[in-house]
This record gives sequence, structure tokens and C-alpha cells, in this order.
Amino acid sequence: MPTCRRKRVLLTEPSPALLDALKHDPGREVFYLADTGEIFETYEAYAARMSFYRVKQFQCEVTGKSGLDYFQALESERHEARTMHSRFPDQLKAAVLKAVQWQVMGRLDHLVEAVYDRFKDRYYPDEKVLVEIQADKYLARIIQVFPPKTNAPRARSPVASSSSTPLSDEPTSIHRLAEDLKVPVKDSNAMDDPAKYIYKVQILAEERQPGFGKADKSKGKETSRSQWSGHLMDVDCSKMNRDRLAFSKSILRRFIRDCVDRDAAVASPWTVKPAIAARYGVSSDMPEEIRKSVETLKKGESDKRKKVWEEKEGPASKRQKRAAAAAENGAPRPPDAVLPPARGPAYDRPTTEKVLAAIAEQREREREAREKAEQQQKAKEEAERLAAEKKKKKPVRYPTEDLDVVLGEKEKRAGMKLKRPVPSKLAMPFGEDHETNAAFLMSWNFLVVYGIPLHMSSFTMDDFEGALRHSVIEPPCQLLAEIHATLIYNLRTMMFVRHSAVLSLVDYKEVRGSDNEVFGVTIDQLTTAMADVGNNWERAPLRYADGREGWEESLVGCLKDHATLENLPRMREILTRLLFAPDHTPESTGSTAPSPATSPAPTRLTTPTAPGQLYHKLPAKDRVEIIAFLCNLAVSSKAIHAHMETCEEQLTALRKEKIEVNRTKKSHLEEIATLDAEINGDAKPQTNGKAGDEDVAMHDLSDLSDVPGSDPDDAAPKTGSTRRSAAKEREAARAKALSAKQAKEERRKLEEEVAKIERRLEGIEREFRKLLGSVRVKPLGRDRFYNRVWWFDGMGAASLIGSGGTVQYGTGRIFIQGPSEFDVEIVRRREENVDARRRVEEGEEGMLGVGEWAVYNDFDEVKEFVEWLNPKGVRELALKNAFVKWWNHLSPGMRRRAADLNANAKIPEARRSTRKHAGADILREPYMQWTNRKAVNGS
Repeated sequence: MPTCRRKRVLLTEPSPALLDALKHDPGREVFYLADTGEIFETYEAYAARMSFYRVKQFQCEVTGKSGLDYFQALESERHEARTMHSRFPDQLKAAVLKAVQWQVMGRLDHLVEAVYDRFKDRYYPDEKVLVEIQADKYLARIIQVFPPKTNAPRARSPVASSSSTPLSDEPTSIHRLAEDLKVPVKDSNAMDDPAKYIYKVQILAEERQPGFGKADKSKGKETSRSQWSGHLMDVDCSKMNRDRLAFSKSILRRFIRDCVDRDAAVASPWTVKPAIAARYGVSSDMPEEIRKSVETLKKGESDKRKKVWEEKEGPASKRQKRAAAAAENGAPRPPDAVLPPARGPAYDRPTTEKVLAAIAEQREREREAREKAEQQQKAKEEAERLAAEKKKKKPVRYPTEDLDVVLGEKEKRAGMKLKRPVPSKLAMPFGEDHETNAAFLMSWNFLVVYGIPLHMSSFTMDDFEGALRHSVIEPPCQLLAEIHATLIYNLRTMMFVRHSAVLSLVDYKEVRGSDNEVFGVTIDQLTTAMADVGNNWERAPLRYADGREGWEESLVGCLKDHATLENLPRMREILTRLLFAPDHTPESTGSTAPSPATSPAPTRLTTPTAPGQLYHKLPAKDRVEIIAFLCNLAVSSKAIHAHMETCEEQLTALRKEKIEVNRTKKSHLEEIATLDAEINGDAKPQTNGKAGDEDVAMHDLSDLSDVPGSDPDDAAPKTGSTRRSAAKEREAARAKALSAKQAKEERRKLEEEVAKIERRLEGIEREFRKLLGSVRVKPLGRDRFYNRVWWFDGMGAASLIGSGGTVQYGTGRIFIQGPSEFDVEIVRRREENVDARRRVEEGEEGMLGVGEWAVYNDFDEVKEFVEWLNPKGVRELALKNAFVKWWNHLSPGMRRRAADLNANAKIPEARRSTRKHAGADILREPYMQWTNRKAVNGS
């Protein structure tokens, strides 16, 4: 039976109501679990049980293998059981089961030991054994068994194998005492000695012998085992043994555990399972003498436990009697004893006085016990109070949760900013229209990140905003044409439903039951105008050399086949503006430069017109919605998916390269440290060498001086040896100096290599950001209030460094996005008065709601924001580290954008006098000077 948490899993029994329904409503439908045989009334109970069985928390009771579900554990146990039953000798099974039936033993191991000791030297007919012949083991089969003559008067008619199977019910006259475990093993062996049994065995064929096919060269020559095949011989148990895979303590234990069971009651006997008992002829009726002995054992065990319980927590009446007896005898009474009340004049006076004295003593002890308990309770409460205070004073380990970090006086005196600089909502491209801002940012990021598969050169967010606000038909905006043309090209390979927009509008009309007007145009008029526009959009050439001529009609055709009112809610308004013009179209005059304000839409559009003549009048918000819709569709295209897979592969290669480069850098730094030790160690010998030279010179002078008692004949040899040693020292000093010089040169080369590696690591980080931005776009991080901080530069096809090392930027600013609804819920759970804290630390005007956007355009504001971040919080520490990591690219990009904006500041409207000058001003706009170099190179 599989186990769960070391307990057997019991099967669910049918409920009484279900059993009652079996009698009165046998046709009732139930849920049956075939693998376990369980029956359930409801599907919920069935599903709950099945879910329990499917959890990988069960263990095979036989092998001990864990981490299985119930059915896997059950199958494992069944497989092991089949293997065990196939190996265990069939001739032994009935004898072993008869021996263990009705045995009362506490542990299964004790039962296994007893059975193993009885049967390890006893063998049965038809059993296969290993017989030792001339120091070799041969597999043989027992033909006949001859019991000892003293115990078997029928020894002349031995028990022989017959055609009957081991399951036969024929009684055997061998090893009968061994099956009775009540007889001690010594007495059993004495009365029925297994060593006196004689077994007639037949050696099996050579191919069935163990190790068949291997040559035996123990005596220096090959000996054939075939000479004993079929041979008959008489042997005793000392020359025989069983295969360990067939009979051992572990195999025997598994066999017994699989075949027997026991109740949970005290002193319950081991019983063979009914089905197995019937198969092997084991009686399932408990004999009367065994029943009496089992009941005696149960009663004795119960009495023993009851006695132990009474000594510890017995009934009150007995405790009272014991206390009274102890008081009469003058013995000390247990503190919980209660004396019986006085029963009248039958008690003598001395006894009554003793009882009263005992009661008074008892009350005194109870009072002292109460006082002691009160003191202990007070001491415990005081210890808990001190522990709570100590816990409060326990220093916080940083970094920790950002909302748990509060600025103290020390941080305030150190100059840490309390209030965050306020990001501007109005400086966003579409002001406080946060939904359009989100679509605008997503569209620009998609077009720039996937510039390679879209075959588009990158452009700045300012250029994108300027193109969206381009409101004149001449000169045309190349950036707008390229954006729409490349997205239309990309969507040609995707599946679409022909005229899905028309079908959606017709369904909308049928649901509403009326045809209301939008800008003075009904649905019937709109569908009629759409019928002849853009029908061949998927085959239109849209060549770059022709300025993508006809892209407006292709856009209408694309929307007609891909858009519905569900995926593009403003589809009707957009198509109406693209297909209908007012009765009188005023000429465009004045400035056409990008401006946050858009001209008001005409109230009625009644004149069908070509889309190419009307797109320039489409509001910027509608243009953003169109491009965002096309981008959302293009994400699922094959070209984008293939590019993402390529980026994933390159990311993997970059990760491996980074590991190798870091390993090389580490080895170079270790070599530099070794060279530094060598260089620093050579300085001292050089000093010692100079000192040695000075000593040599002093010795030379002393040798030339006139010293009384000196021998001029001995001076010459000393002078020569001193000069030779000085020359050796100078030579060694020069060698060390040369070695130090070489070490310094080697160190310089290694430092150059380390510098190259550092530059390569920086390049890897930039490449990693570009590739990762193509797979998934992540913010720089989040602040303490879960506001997301975005920096979109350097992702996908965009680069942070141009040719020649020039600084490049895409946005040149930092965007702040308000927390999500889930984040707001987390913040409110952690801190109740979070709004008051946000008003203090963010300011009333700086608090961003769910889905709101703001921006930092000024570099000083970003610097103040980074200084406001508190590195003691986990989120702001990670955010600050990200700013530090990319600061060398972020700050130059913001400065260059500010310089470009100042350089491109436009001339006031008052200085423009003619339309010619206005057109020239538009051509000087940065977004009008953009060129799609990738399309040029690809054509």
C-alpha cells in the first residue's frame, strides 16, 4: 500500500447513504475510480480524490522510492511484488504462511528473524538449490526428501515430487515442527534436526548452471561442467543453500509484508490475507486455544497499560483513598490528593485530628503553589515584554522593503532629499491623454526595436512626434510613408478575413437596429465608399523609389481586411475621416510645424474623397491609434518571430562570451598581482647589492691601510676573493634589474589587455541591451511606490554609440509610469496611510495614478531624482545601480537632445510672409530630413 508522509493511504469507504441507495436505487449514477475501486456520490468528491492521488507526494512502500503520485507508487509496488513472488520459492510459500498465521509479535522484523532461523536449513521437494561439488556450486532440483528415522517411521517411503503442484493440499510429513513458531527453535531443532535430513538431488543441465559460458581455469585447465548434468546424489543441508535472490531476510520480509496484515488493536496477531490464505491452503479460522491465548495477551497488555495510567492519573476516588491511608500512616501525601470528608462520630478523635492537620497542610501547600504560579506568570510576562522591546530595537538589515525605510534625522542632515522632483505630465507628447501616450510609446519602441526585420532606419521619438503632427499634403512626409508602407508589407503575409471591417459595421448596425450618423455619414454610405478603395492592397508595389505612392489607399484596404470594431474601437471614425471630406475644404495656411494643439474636426463630412487627399487632415491621436493597431498585428508575423529567435540565439552566445571574457580578465589580474609581488620583491635585493658594494669598498681601503700586525703576503688573496664576490653580486643585481624591467613591461601589456577586455565587456553590455530589448522590454526599475522608470534608448536596432564614437539617443529623456492596480493593492496592504506619505515624498502634483505617465526632460531633474532614491530599499537600490550602470550613455544623450532642440528652435510665426517660406521651413524640420537608408541599401 503506498504511503504518504509515512502513513498508509486508506481507501475511501462508500458512505452509508450510498450503501442504502444500493438497496433501494440500484440504477443510481455514481463516479467510479477504476484504479482503486472507490465509488463517489458527487463529481466534486471524485475530482478531489483524483487530485489528491495525482500529487507527487507518495512513496513506494517496497522500494522506498518517493516523489511519486499514488498510481505510480501503486504500480511500483505491484511490479516489485510480481518480481518478488516470481523469485521466492513456491515450495516455501505455504510453509512460511502457515508458520506466521496467528503469531503475536510486536515488530515485523522479529517475525522475519524467527521464520528465517526455522527455514534457512530446511528444504522441500521440487525446490531448486545450489549444491557444492568439489568446491563448485551447481544448480540442482530436489527429487526426494528423507526425514530423520527417529521422527519418520516412513523413512523407507520418502516424500518425492509428483505431478501435484506446490499448491496441492496433500499433507507433508517433513518439517512439521518448523511450522509451529510457538516451539522454541532449539527444541524444534532438537526434536526435528534439519542436519539429519537427507536430500536426493538431480544436477540440472549445463546451460541452466550459473556462469554458463565462462571457462573455469582455477586448476590451470578448462573443466567441463557437463559431466555432472543429470547426475543424482544424496546430500545433507550442509552441502546445500538457496540463491540469495530467492531466499534472504530482505526477500522474506517483503514476502511476509505483502501476504499478511494486522489490526491496530493491542496484541493483535498477524493474519494471512484471505485471498492468499485460500490459495495456499492456510486455514483462516483461528483455533480456540490460539484465540484464548490472544485474548489473554490482550487482557494482560490492557491491564498493564491501565495500571500505568492509574498510577499517573487514576480516578479521584482511588486518589482520595490513597491520600487518607497516607495521612493515617503519617506518610507524605501527594499534593493533588483530596481527603474524604468526615463521616460522623464513627471516626475516633486522633484520626480526625490527623485528617484536619493534613487538610490544613494541603491548603497551605495549595496557597504556596498558587503564589509560585503567579510569580512564574509575572516573570514570563516580563520576559515577553523585554523580548518584544529587544525585538523592536533590533537593527534592520539593509537593503530591505522600500516602504519600511524612513528617513531619519541623520539622513536629513546629510542632505538626502525628502521630496522627489515632480515629473511633468504636460510635457508628454499628448499631454494628459495617458492612453494615447502609452500607444505612442509602444508604437515608437516597436518601430525602432524591430527596424532590422522591418527594413527601417532608426529615428528619434521627436521625429516620430513631428511626423504624426505633419498636417500638409505638400511636401509629403517620408517618415510617415515609410512607417505605413513597411507595416503594410509585413501584414501581407498574415491571415486575414476579407472585408472584416464591413462585416463588423453591418453587424453593429443590426444589433443597434438603426443607422446613426458619424460626422454626417451613415454606415451604408461608409461601406459603399469602402467598397472600391484598397481592394488590391496586398499586391500594391509601394516602391521606395516612387515615394511609396498609394500607401494611403493600401492602408484603407489593410484596415478593411484586418480591423473590426472589437480590435479597433475607433475604426468607424477613422475610416470616415479617410474617405469623406467636408463640402468646402479651406486651404492650409500658416505654420505646419509640430504643435500640441490640433485643428478641430469638421462637423459634417459629406464628400467622398481619395484617402491620399485626406490623411494629412487626420488628427494625431487617430494616427497613433492606426499605427499602434498595425504594430499589434505585426508582432505575430513570421519576420518578427524569426528575428526574436535570432536574438535569443545571439543572447545565448553573448552570455557564453561574457563568461569567457570575465575568465580571461580574472587570469590577467592574477598575473598582474604575481608580477607586482615580483617587482616589489626585487627592490630589496637591489638595495642589498648597493650596500654590499659599499662594504667591498670599505674592505679595500682597510686592506691598503697600514695596520700593525697585518701580513702583506696574506692581503693579496683576500683582496682577489672580495673582488670576485663583488662582481658576482653586481652581476646578480643587473640580472634582477633586467628581470624587474621585463616584469614591468609584461605588466604594462597585461594592463592594456585588461583595458581592452573592459571595453569589450562594455560593448557586450550594449549588445545585450539591444538584443534583450528585441525579446522583451523591461523598465530600468521601480521606486518605493512601485512607479516604473523607463529609458527606451539603445534597444533593438537603435544604438547608443554611432560611427566614430558619437553619442546617439532615441528618446533622450526618462519616463515615469504609475503603478499597476496590483502594485497599488500591495502598497495599501503594507502601509495604510500611504497616500499621506506619497503627498509628502512625491508632492500632490507628482502622484501618478494607475496607467498615468510623466516625463523628465531636463538632465538636472534626472540627477535630482537619482539623488532622491534611497539605496536602503531593495527596489530603489536596484534602480540606482541601473542608473549608475548606464549613466555614461544616459546623460550625454539627454544633453545632446537638449542641444538639438535649441539648435532647431523655429522662427516665430510673425516672420513668415508667404507659403513658399512656410514650405521651406517644414523641409528644415528634423523629421523631414530623415531618410530610410536601409530601404535605399536594400533596393
